[in-house]
Amino acid sequence: MDRKIAVVTGASRGIGHAIAQQLKEDGFFVVGTATSESGVDKVKEALADQGTAIVLRQDDVESCDGFIKAVAELGPVSVLVNNAGITRDNLMLRMKQDDWDAVLNTNLSGVYRICKGFLKPLMKQRGGRIINISSVVGSMGNPGQANYCASKAGIEGFTRSLAVEIGSRNITVNAVAPGFIATDMTEELSDEQRQVMLNNIPLGRYGDAKEVAAAVSFLASDASSYITGQVIQVNGGLFMG
Repeated sequence: MDRKIAVVTGASRGIGHAIAQQLKEDGFFVVGTATSESGVDKVKEALADQGTAIVLRQDDVESCDGFIKAVAELGPVSVLVNNAGITRDNLMLRMKQDDWDAVLNTNLSGVYRICKGFLKPLMKQRGGRIINISSVVGSMGNPGQANYCASKAGIEGFTRSLAVEIGSRNITVNAVAPGFIATDMTEELSDEQRQVMLNNIPLGRYGDAKEVAAAVSFLASDASSYITGQVIQVNGGLFMG
């Protein structure tokens, strides 16, 4: 079947859900992931006949290998969006080793495993887009999120390095770094934390997941063919580095 396939990890809610919907509207057959069967059902329902979903745990090597094989049966992938991630917030003095390991293993090592699995097919077809979802806190830091910030800063370094390695194969590698986006994950923050963040956003409002999806849509398009190794900030001016 002649179709463009886009993979979006963590597509059952929030930013991942918005990205999957946007790429569907852009004409891609979207393969979304979730960590549970109920999440997979939610993604399948949202994508209808223009996509599917598969259970994936990015902290598990066997799950990643099985996912890559399952996608290969659907056809060649044109766009890979690494969005899945977790948080285990705590101040460093109280942060447990398990919390550090879980976040780094899922958010950073998971991106490594997924990218590595799709790399040979992308290089063989001599073209494609890899888009990694980072976060503004990977650049500016955030108290109580040393593990999460480290994972996102690592993603940005990984993005630049991979862009250099595979650029000659016509594969672009970029990152999108959302700021304070209104999702169910940010709803877990306290009112005080949300207000402090809002006070520091020049545009004076929270971002919408669709605004992040729009940046991903651009990077997945032919219009971005000469852009690689970049981190696109979508943060309302919260960080301007």
